[in-house]
Amino acid sequence: MTSLVSGLSHKGFVLLAISVAGLLSLTLETGATLTDRQPVPRGRLSGEEAQLVRLFEKSAPSVVNVRTSKKVQGLFNRDVFQVPSGIGTGFIWDLDGHIVTNYHVVANASGGISIVFSDGTSAEATVVGSSRAKDLAVLRIEDIPKGTDLIPLGTSGDLKVGQSIHAIGNPFGLDQSLSRGVISALGREIQSIQGTTIHDVIQTDAAVNPGNSGGPLLDSSGRLIGVNTAIYSPTGASAGISFSIPVDTVLRIVPDLIEHGEVRRPVLGFVPYNGSNASRFKGVVVVSVDGPLQDLGVQGVEEGEVRDMIVAIDGRETPSLGHLLSILEDYRPGMEVEVVLERDSETRSFRTVLQAPPS
Repeated sequence: MTSLVSGLSHKGFVLLAISVAGLLSLTLETGATLTDRQPVPRGRLSGEEAQLVRLFEKSAPSVVNVRTSKKVQGLFNRDVFQVPSGIGTGFIWDLDGHIVTNYHVVANASGGISIVFSDGTSAEATVVGSSRAKDLAVLRIEDIPKGTDLIPLGTSGDLKVGQSIHAIGNPFGLDQSLSRGVISALGREIQSIQGTTIHDVIQTDAAVNPGNSGGPLLDSSGRLIGVNTAIYSPTGASAGISFSIPVDTVLRIVPDLIEHGEVRRPVLGFVPYNGSNASRFKGVVVVSVDGPLQDLGVQGVEEGEVRDMIVAIDGRETPSLGHLLSILEDYRPGMEVEVVLERDSETRSFRTVLQAPPS
């Protein structure tokens, strides 16, 4: 019998085509042609299916497509023009028009940022604030679509491995896509695209691909529990290992980005050493101190001799200044922490209250 199906390549997809002559010649065992077949009415959705449909329909209008462009100069003249630089995802944070996404989505947006909503309308956005260390950014638009329901906020401190999760985003520019999976692990540490360490990350097996960055990670109730930020993949496509910034971190960072444009991390009240050979020390060398640390007997460098090094905060090691600053971003002024010092190969610990950064 003549083959009825042929493979056609179009924009990366394989299309299947059936010839008209073949369609007319193909018959069923009953003798009726394919053209006589009628669709069978669908039965009721299962409870799980209906729940997923409700989750998507309620959450999707708050999820946006973030499209960026950058300015480039012509090779043969000095004319500057804009070219597309990337596509990511974001979600509406509040009714004031703030949108949360990843820092790396907008890091190179020198030519502007466009927000595309689920109804196809668009708006121009500006960056309000960003944290390179946490790979988060807040954008702002003038108006959000009327009737938009914000995604309810959850918590990430009580998540469990095996819990169902859902991701909405724009993988490879295919907007408003839903994928699902489970929490595979908690407390991961990853290197962001910008080269910084992000702590306490959620690992899932949801199908997250390039373009999903900045999109919401939801629990089975449709609550926000994380922001999708990275995948582990040897090919660049989903390999079943994706990572999300936990919502508890987002809740600490976003208010600062909106109000100050940056993370206002608290300070311990000391001057650290950050010279070219700082990595040869076990912890962060204290150069000088003031305030509470001075009252607690912490000593800085004296006559070229290193006295105290901070080696841990609340049980988290601080082998470098970058680690210490990243840890402090999880705290706010007025919170108490345990500091572990090392001097002459001996350690001691004490508790101290974190101070507000200088204005």
